[in-house]
Amino acid sequence: MSNIQISEYKEFITKIKEKARQAQIKASVRVNSTLLEFYWELGADIVEKQKIASWGSGFLKQMSDDLIREFPEVKGFSLSNIQYIRRWVLFYTKSGTTCATFKEENSELLFSVPWGHNRVIISKCNESKEALYYASQTLRYGWSRTILIHQIESRLYEREGKALTNFSHTLPPAQSDLANQVLKDPYNFDFLTMTKDFKERELETALLENITKFLLELGSGFAFIGRQKHIQVGEHDFYIDLLFYHTQMHCYVVIELKTVDFQPEFAGKLNFYIKAVDMQIKSDRDEPTIGILLCKGKDKTLVEYSLSDIHKPMGVSAYELTQVLPDELKSSLPSLEEIEAELEKG
Repeated sequence: MSNIQISEYKEFITKIKEKARQAQIKASVRVNSTLLEFYWELGADIVEKQKIASWGSGFLKQMSDDLIREFPEVKGFSLSNIQYIRRWVLFYTKSGTTCATFKEENSELLFSVPWGHNRVIISKCNESKEALYYASQTLRYGWSRTILIHQIESRLYEREGKALTNFSHTLPPAQSDLANQVLKDPYNFDFLTMTKDFKERELETALLENITKFLLELGSGFAFIGRQKHIQVGEHDFYIDLLFYHTQMHCYVVIELKTVDFQPEFAGKLNFYIKAVDMQIKSDRDEPTIGILLCKGKDKTLVEYSLSDIHKPMGVSAYELTQVLPDELKSSLPSLEEIEAELEKG
């Protein structure tokens, strides 16, 4: 750096140090939001300075060293963290939005989500709309960083609200909007290991053996009631694959699993089950029961035709299985009982 550049840099770093001191004072009252607001301003200052100053590639390393020397107890001034701070600001302003404008429009969201979550979001998302979606969901549901990573990697943003439903004409507007948000398409069951020609009961069993991951994939609010739920209509016995209660929608949710592509008769059977739950299980305090058909695949037009004259609320979604074993391996894999027997021998 020349003498003029060194002078400019010293003036700049002095201002940054003063802002850091002010942030430290406020942090005792509002730790997370104040720290993140300081990070945003720091990132904005860095981006702006790099546009007009020729300080070279070592600028951020020099800044990190100076700030650590001045504030040795602060962990956030490492070179990698400063690089993330700069990247954070650039990520949200790459479309041309100014730092000040974006901060004004999104400050509550930007500065309420923990910094570690923010780092994950900008590392794994492609554009700001997607990133803000995950930030809002983190704030709404209190996701841990592990769950946040899972939701991003499972493409929740792309799948939420994408199921084909008849909710718009079978539910009141507020309930319809919420129900549509709850359903996804496709559902991702990549935590299962199934044989190629698995049966519906095998899929049901596998999902319940992985109930924690299954509930995570279904989304917030689902409470498991039972499998093969028995209902009697007239002199006939019927069994619902899976029955849940949704704590936010305040309604029962009937889930039917199909190992084949959607067929029109599936909607009629689910309609019957929803009616039975409404008549036999639902109370006056509950909202109308909804149904979800989870099929191996679906034809959009066929689903729309099938749901158009159904008067009970239901949606149809596909599911994805990525861990499918060839059938011939099924017999070669040891059963749980065989594994336990071998362990006992040891």
